[in-house]
Amino acid sequence: MQPINCPALFIAAPASGQGKTTLAAALARFLTRQGKRVRIFKTGPDYLDPQILSQASGQQVIPLDMWMAGEDWCQQQLYMAAQEADIILVEGAMGMFDGEPSSADLAARFNIPLAIVMDVKGMGQTAAAIASGLAAFRQDIHIMGLIANRCGSERHRQLIEAALPDHLPLLLSLARSADIVLPERHLGLVQAEEVAEQLERCFDSGADRLAQGGIDQLLEAIQPVTFRAKTLAVINPYLLGKTIAIAKDSAFSFIYQENLQLLKEMGANIAFFSPIKDSSLPLADALWLPGGYPELHAKKLSANQSMIASIHHFYQQNKPILAECGGFLYTLESLTDLDSHRHTMVGLLAGEGVMCGKQGCQGMQTAALPEGDIRAHSHHRSRSSVSIAPLNHGRRQRHPAPGEAIYRQKNLTASYLHLFFPSNPKAVAQLFHDQTSIWDTASVSKRSMEKNNKENIHVQ
Repeated sequence: MQPINCPALFIAAPASGQGKTTLAAALARFLTRQGKRVRIFKTGPDYLDPQILSQASGQQVIPLDMWMAGEDWCQQQLYMAAQEADIILVEGAMGMFDGEPSSADLAARFNIPLAIVMDVKGMGQTAAAIASGLAAFRQDIHIMGLIANRCGSERHRQLIEAALPDHLPLLLSLARSADIVLPERHLGLVQAEEVAEQLERCFDSGADRLAQGGIDQLLEAIQPVTFRAKTLAVINPYLLGKTIAIAKDSAFSFIYQENLQLLKEMGANIAFFSPIKDSSLPLADALWLPGGYPELHAKKLSANQSMIASIHHFYQQNKPILAECGGFLYTLESLTDLDSHRHTMVGLLAGEGVMCGKQGCQGMQTAALPEGDIRAHSHHRSRSSVSIAPLNHGRRQRHPAPGEAIYRQKNLTASYLHLFFPSNPKAVAQLFHDQTSIWDTASVSKRSMEKNNKENIHVQ
């Protein structure tokens, strides 16, 4: 496959909270208004920012993390986006040099120029000094210039622009404005579906401000980047004919679309349900309880006793269950919310969860499972106590201390870890399969051919 050239911009910052997502969303909305097809990627593991950016751009937003997903996978996602996009935006995570790999590492690997977004409130020429230091820190990245966020006045903008060196221009300045600030919660931004109308106002206000002037220099600086294809391993239909029930509502929504896509590629049927509203599970062979905000809906979850009974029945049938973070808390006997109210949960595992306000845990870890290692991450503001001993602990990316506890009871696998399924498709398939599975490729391929033959006969 031939390389493809597509204009691309990497939006980075010296730290979190500088306005990267606000700028990315406003820019995406501005460009889509002009009829451009914008594809956005988010660096690192993240569920909330991609929801916001997806609404702003009207396109799926994919996480890019070379440790979690692998360089080859990231390369192929960028290549596929370049085939259809008029422009690619990549939003970094944390500070541009933070983490291993960092945003700068990702930009360097795929030769994407960066723009530095900086909250310049309370500083003038110092903003230029910081930007200059960031631009000079590494020689393998190209910094296009500075985007000054929350400028106080035209004079403020002039002070910063005059202090910047010629090779590091001021690409854009955004005035301080409450009407473009995105709503936040204790784990970050609020889920898009909860505040869709408010977000639309933020996106449109941001796009209006860009349209009023100053955007031309930024747009002119964005240049085509060459993206190359990468052949990935063939996905075998390990889950052919299996139906996986997946919790999906305002309490459970931390779901990578890439995880769903992989399950479908392996032949699985997906059946979504709501633990808040539905009275029972759909007919399924396996159950996935992903992360989310069960603490915000604990009263409703606790009151839905028919759903709790249905999950107990499913568990007693020894069918596979994967419970991640919020889903893990849901499987415990109780959950104490941020207001110190204790709510009864499903009770598959003897133990309790307690929300901890701003204290929590986050980081990249490998889930070391009998089925194989699966790359994952942890991000929670709660603590838990479980009466059984862990099956294992997550293996931290850069620290020898044990990571998150991983529990297994019957066919339930539960942990705070959020798994990234494409990092080990076969291990994921085994998690969702019964214990009598046949795992040789030949037999799986034979079942796939038989299914296709039957479908062809039916069509004829």
